Amino acid sequence: MDNKQIKNDAITRRSEDFAQWYTDICKKAELMDYSSVKGFIIYRPYGYAIWEEIQNYLNKRFKESGHQNVYMPTVIPESLFNKEKEHVSGFAPETLICTIGGQSELDDRLIVRPTSEVLFCEHYAKVISSYRDLPKLYNQWCSVVRWEKTTRPFLRGAEFLWQEGHTMHETEEEARTETLKMLEVYDDLGRDLLAVPFIKGRKTEKEKFAGAVETYTIEALMPDGKALQSGTTHYFGDGFAKAFGVQFQGRDGKLTSPHQTSWGVSTRLLGAIIMVHGDDNGLVLPPRVAPIQAVVIPVAANRPGVIPAARELYDELNKTGLRVKIDESDRSPGWKFSEYEMKGVPVRIEIGPRDIENGVVTIAKRNDSTKIQVKREELAKTVVELMETIHQEMYEKAYRYLLDHVTEVHTLEELDAALEKGGYAKMMWCEDEACEDFIKKTRAATARCMPFNQTKFDEVYPVCGKKATKVVLFAKAY
Repeated sequence: MDNKQIKNDAITRRSEDFAQWYTDICKKAELMDYSSVKGFIIYRPYGYAIWEEIQNYLNKRFKESGHQNVYMPTVIPESLFNKEKEHVSGFAPETLICTIGGQSELDDRLIVRPTSEVLFCEHYAKVISSYRDLPKLYNQWCSVVRWEKTTRPFLRGAEFLWQEGHTMHETEEEARTETLKMLEVYDDLGRDLLAVPFIKGRKTEKEKFAGAVETYTIEALMPDGKALQSGTTHYFGDGFAKAFGVQFQGRDGKLTSPHQTSWGVSTRLLGAIIMVHGDDNGLVLPPRVAPIQAVVIPVAANRPGVIPAARELYDELNKTGLRVKIDESDRSPGWKFSEYEMKGVPVRIEIGPRDIENGVVTIAKRNDSTKIQVKREELAKTVVELMETIHQEMYEKAYRYLLDHVTEVHTLEELDAALEKGGYAKMMWCEDEACEDFIKKTRAATARCMPFNQTKFDEVYPVCGKKATKVVLFAKAY
């Protein structure tokens, strides 16, 4: 950003301290506040409104494909949780356990859900008995608790909001199709709502979800060069179903176990929006997810005719279906400009005595700080068109950054250079977990995914010299 455009001294500059810049925006843009318990944040109205737009988009997509929303209990009996050993071992270090109910110690301790596979399986065992009961396509919106040692608003919390889909299918083919279909829904969410490009691929065995046969991921790239796992889908096979006694009578009359999937995104997406698009003045929100898409600000509001003219603009824009606000407070125009820049409102509309006299309106775009003047009668049409223009500009900017930070590497020296630059190091891998661990231990980088495009470019893995079989993207990550 040009120094002339840096106006907000309340925010640490990204180039000086990226982590502090992020925290400043979370607080100053009124997205969240800290509670009295570490890792449990308060979602303030503006932050929660962004999450609601994500919910609206996904709910529409889920229901179009036949999924139904349900709600499962907040707690899981420990005896039930322990039925799936691999799953338990993956989550045991992060569980919050209730030991007392009222004034009595609990015989079967209750675990505050870190995820809900076991709850869904317990229910499915009761309601699935025939192939005619399948598929079961359920989703729930809820919060989960994972007792993280290190927390950061939206990115990693002891409690976070998310949606988790849990489906049961008659065949493996159906379940695998579901797993990849939901990954595409998440990819569309990034491109069409958040203006965030994702890299898609399959997780390595080491990085997959506890209890899954295969895990797929969408990975976003942040401006500090770190990757952010932004959503996952999982094919479970029939392992959970067998552990929890979920069976159905097949078309051949025999009892068999259904095939299961799970998939979810969380309020971590708010962190992605903040980091991918934000600048030294605060949030820069993509129009389709912005709680306020346009704000009307009267300039010299005490002058005759200014407030009525501003209200006319508000009414006109409101009729287009845009989310519009008018600020008639007694704050100065300069304060208002900074406030709505901080909040990332895509379009600011200014009208004052001179504008009224000349029959024009001034429009400021948040994403690139440009200002344009349009004729009064062209305002609504122009603002509606700008919403699409701004979204595309923001997506293309983020996509160019992503493409520029995927580096093909052939040696450890090139790996080091790529990680120093930031972004993804694309390299061949031998599928040996020990070699994957070597990079994690010596470079603090993890295998983010095996991208779907598996065009090989080297015969050997540079760490060990063994035959290379998979293309993997390594990166430092949140």
